[in-house]
Amino acid sequence: MHSAVFLIEFGAIILGLGLLGRVAGRLRFSPIPLYLLAGLAFGEGGLLPLGASEEFVAIGAEIGVILLLLMLGLEYTASDLVSNLKTQYPAGLVDFTLNALPGAVAALLMGWGPVAAVVLAGVTWISSSGVIAKVMGDLGRIGNRETPVILSILVLEDLAMAVYLPIVTALLAGVGLAAGSLTLAIALGVAGAVLFVAVRYGRLISRFVSSDDPEKLLLVVLGLTLLVAGIAQQLQVSAAVGAFLVGIALSGEVAEGTHTLLSPLRDLFAAVFFVFFGLNTDPASIPPVLLPALALAVVTAGTKIATGYWAARRAGVGVRGRWRAGGTLVARGEFSIVIAGLAVTAGIEPSLGPLATAYVLILVVIGPLTARYTEPVAAWVRERRGAGAPAVAATTEAAAAAGAAGEPGVERKAADGRSEPAVLGELGEGAEQAGQPSAEQDPVGRS
Repeated sequence: MHSAVFLIEFGAIILGLGLLGRVAGRLRFSPIPLYLLAGLAFGEGGLLPLGASEEFVAIGAEIGVILLLLMLGLEYTASDLVSNLKTQYPAGLVDFTLNALPGAVAALLMGWGPVAAVVLAGVTWISSSGVIAKVMGDLGRIGNRETPVILSILVLEDLAMAVYLPIVTALLAGVGLAAGSLTLAIALGVAGAVLFVAVRYGRLISRFVSSDDPEKLLLVVLGLTLLVAGIAQQLQVSAAVGAFLVGIALSGEVAEGTHTLLSPLRDLFAAVFFVFFGLNTDPASIPPVLLPALALAVVTAGTKIATGYWAARRAGVGVRGRWRAGGTLVARGEFSIVIAGLAVTAGIEPSLGPLATAYVLILVVIGPLTARYTEPVAAWVRERRGAGAPAVAATTEAAAAAGAAGEPGVERKAADGRSEPAVLGELGEGAEQAGQPSAEQDPVGRS
């Protein structure tokens, strides 16, 4: 009976996700917000809470994040990673400054204390690699010029978690400096070792994994990825970082074959991840903290857009790509919930959990929208501003002509009392009659 209920529940979830994906495809936007709303409907306090399949959905969600990061890693080589990290580390510092400080300040203003401030700083700092990976794939931006900049910032954030999580764990547990330092050293050592193996022995790993049989290739790559991700997480390093580095280590035909084989699995488990995120949120806990969460979301959405814009400009990306980079980085997700969960378990601040959940839900819904529409909105604003440029240029050019003629415009205004724009308009007409281009014809005056 239990297995029958499980099959019915899980089958209904997958079918519902497929239908929601079709709706999103018809409307031409990312299905992530719809997946999250479906999770809210099936979670605690929702319209139809699940029972038998919740544990399986939780495991599927973890696999979904791992596969998303593995597929991202397959797009780039180890040399690309090292080069981007060397050139983009200033962007990581800017990212930390602009996005961690608002969370810390908000916690202190609400009187939650320094430990809660460190926790909330992490919640607002880290973007969601899983959501962003899905959004870039949905929008077809994996090969865009700004994508390496986005990935560099995400990888820097994920690697920073290897330092941040042990620190937070030590603060929440109240352990001494020696114990905290040991945990941090272990985490850094593991992250460094995995990165070293991926960069130094990537070709050997690809040869070991390579197979002409798709079945064997799928099993070996999937097993290796889950193994490395599990070991990394067990040693206080992000499982996402481990999966990403496995993808980096694979190259050539192995990477191409793996991408083809794992794409359907990635899409399935990624959808399950977003549903699980909604399942763990009680809708009744959101209203009391909605206003502060909304204010924090607005501020940190702006700071993330500024971070992406600055980093992309520094990398020589065009204006449109800069806005796309900023809008893509807005979403928060899995790391923010993990960080808040640590604080809730430790009993630091009862309101921290619901606030973090509401904050992440707001940005995980808004994130795909900002990724899609930030650049078009910025272009529209530039066009609106540029619409006034010809009039300003006309005034400037006519004033210069008046100055060259001994400023007759000023004298005529004093003599006949007419306004300066009328005099300048006549000067523009005189310039056209004399064969000089007026400001309306001057290409400099156009946006």
